[in-house]
Amino acid sequence: MPSFKTLDQADVKNKRVLVRVDLNVPMENGRVSDMTRIERILPTIRELSDKDAKVILLSHFGRPKGVDKSQSLEPLVSVLATALGKTVLFAPDCIGADAERAVSVLQAGQVLVRENTRFHKGEEKNEPDFVAALAKHGDIYVHDAFSAAHRAHASTEGLAHKMPAFAGRALQAELEALQSALEKPERPVMAVVGGAKISTKLALLGNLLAKVDKLAIGGAMANTFLAAQGEPVGKSLVEKDLLDTARDILAKAKSSNCEIILPVDVVVAGEFKARSPSKVVATDKVGNDDMILDIGRASIGHVIAALAASKTLVWNGPFGAFEMEPFDVGTNEVAEAAAELTEAGKLRSVAGGGDTVAALEHAGAADRFTYVSTAGGAFLEWLEGKPLPGVEALRVK
Repeated sequence: MPSFKTLDQADVKNKRVLVRVDLNVPMENGRVSDMTRIERILPTIRELSDKDAKVILLSHFGRPKGVDKSQSLEPLVSVLATALGKTVLFAPDCIGADAERAVSVLQAGQVLVRENTRFHKGEEKNEPDFVAALAKHGDIYVHDAFSAAHRAHASTEGLAHKMPAFAGRALQAELEALQSALEKPERPVMAVVGGAKISTKLALLGNLLAKVDKLAIGGAMANTFLAAQGEPVGKSLVEKDLLDTARDILAKAKSSNCEIILPVDVVVAGEFKARSPSKVVATDKVGNDDMILDIGRASIGHVIAALAASKTLVWNGPFGAFEMEPFDVGTNEVAEAAAELTEAGKLRSVAGGGDTVAALEHAGAADRFTYVSTAGGAFLEWLEGKPLPGVEALRVK
């Protein structure tokens, strides 16, 4: 990853290192319900601590409008301490006298969490004075929060212009995985794009058409493409105002030599309800009262065959209503096939997006993909080909 400086190039001994992490983790009844984001930042924190850096963590939590103790980072201090196996200190503000006092007593190798950066308006506005106030107590900046890299905020972008800036290990791994998937991939490249609406993924589809060899479309998005080709879709979710757009995408795919893979058979039910009576029908046999909720056996076979003939996979979005049985079969079986090909060394698989992570975990396949991104918006914007401010600020000029 030559265009970014990493911790390999950083001299951190006895330096105050400001590390932008993402501690915006899901909480239930005061407890962290998903430790994934915390687990991914541990290698960077440990490495810096082991190299005798003074580690100062910066993060947002939620969307507070000013100081809101219900969205404080303080409850996460003990969680981090347990995960790291060492004491973690806390500063009740991220700037000002409280932050200065906490940093002044910090010893080499110690870890300090500073309070929610979004308690200050200057964070999201990327105000120069707020950037300077954050930078005042640091010597080096390390960005380790890809999930926040699509935002040009003070702690995600501003600091990188104010002081020596490096990519942390989690960000480095993410960038290397993404670059290997679309920027310098081993071909053939296949993409899976699912979800409810084409309207939310127009930019993504447009960017992928020029970069991948095969594009499998699933979820309710596929219904709109089927309808655009004159297929019956019954009561299924369809974006009727985007039928022309779907036809345009199909035409562009043809001119780009990108093979579009759409369902040839589907699982239908009379209502969107768990264990609702269902059946498999060909796409031209969907009844007026049918609702398409998953892909059928023949469609699963087509997608898996395409996977087997590919070297790289980029996945965003499920094939069906994976949250409910029996409408999770399509997503589960394709995910399992991708995981097996990855384990066999035949496929490099990169996936991301909120529903995607949940779907792959539901299928028991997430841990067997090459890389699964926990970033939602940032991962989507990268797929769309948009520059991410937090990443661009790290580039070696």
